[in-house]
Amino acid sequence: MLPILLAPLADEFIMFNLVRYLTFRAGAACMTALVLCLAFGKPIIAWLRTFQPAGQPIREDGPQSHLLTKKGTPTMGGVLILFSLTIAVLLWADLRNGFVWPVLLVTLGYGALGFADDWMKVTKRNTKGVSGRMKLLVQGGIALVASIWLSLLLPPGLSSNMAVPFFKDILVPLGILFPLIAAFVMVGASNAVNLTDGLDGLAIVPVMIAAAVFALIAYLVGNRIFADYLQLHGVPGAGELAVFCSALIGASLGFLWFNAPPAAVFMGDTGSLALGGALGSIAVATKHEMVLAIVGGLFVVETLSVIIQVFWFKRTGRRVFLMAPLHHHFEKKGWAEPTIVIRFWIIAMVLGLVGLSTLKIR
Repeated sequence: MLPILLAPLADEFIMFNLVRYLTFRAGAACMTALVLCLAFGKPIIAWLRTFQPAGQPIREDGPQSHLLTKKGTPTMGGVLILFSLTIAVLLWADLRNGFVWPVLLVTLGYGALGFADDWMKVTKRNTKGVSGRMKLLVQGGIALVASIWLSLLLPPGLSSNMAVPFFKDILVPLGILFPLIAAFVMVGASNAVNLTDGLDGLAIVPVMIAAAVFALIAYLVGNRIFADYLQLHGVPGAGELAVFCSALIGASLGFLWFNAPPAAVFMGDTGSLALGGALGSIAVATKHEMVLAIVGGLFVVETLSVIIQVFWFKRTGRRVFLMAPLHHHFEKKGWAEPTIVIRFWIIAMVLGLVGLSTLKIR
């Protein structure tokens, strides 16, 4: 909004010329989201406690330590992230840019679904919430709308194709299947982050790392000069998503302040579904869907651990892991929670660097 309001005044007030620079607005969006998170964190957490005095329901079949260390902690902290993120994006993004809106649609739509799921859990005092089938149906519907929307915004040569990392000329033609594949990316990313969100700070830092990588990717593919130099598939207008990614980083940093062990609040499905959906939609918009699987490799591994566990148990009656998702397996093996979290962060950083290398190795 501010670019629309202030840019015309730049000739009279030279300082307003800054809003024309994408890098300035990205930094401003990050700081705005961070300050909002820190300022409203305690009031929002206090509000969350008013209707969930017993906190998030804890799985009885989970690690026994959780019944002691996490009992009474409120969930739905994703409200704080989404509030800060949305305000920062609306303030600093150029709202005339078409790419901002489908990404916001997925983020807020998935956040609303997660809120409904968390609400059912805390009011009914169980861990079930919205049924899995209903979740997938709503997620798929939102993602399909966003995918068709994005395909209309993408350049004709890219609107129905998928780029392959490390290769500059290879495009996989998907035709009418593109919206379905793109929707799968969004739904998959959303649920993968949701499965990873099981320990204090475990999911939010890898989300920030992925957002930082995609902020750079969005900036580069949206800039014709850099895209040509790096032999990337240029997507005019996608650079504005760097502002969104930066706001996401700021909001996540602010949330981490309250989520650092011992957590004062959990993000819940409100946050995890929304953040995963945001990353998935940005990956589709920037034509780096496959790179998301690399950068978010930690989320992929966590999801695969659940799929493998369920599949093998149904076939043999035995478990591959002591408990799934994977982070619970290491808890069962006796690893301390901070050890698991920090080591997973390190893995996420390495995968982020590998994802960045795809920009140059072609």
